[in-house]
Amino acid sequence: MRTTITLEKETVDELLGETKAKSKAMAVREAVSEYLRRRKVEKIKSLKGKLEFERGTGEDRHRER
Repeated sequence: MRTTITLEKETVDELLGETKAKSKAMAVREAVSEYLRRRKVEKIKSLKGKLEFERGTGEDRHRER
């Protein structure tokens, strides 16, 4: 999907330097993908201590099917 965005030249130059991407489009795709990946990791981390399990993993592995 094509999208037009306006970014400061300094930001794009820094992004290109950090990502070593061959094009601005590739650099932006990489940056957006990395941002989304980090958000997902943070969401998973926020669940720490909030989930309860009835059985341990060992029990699931060795139960009869």
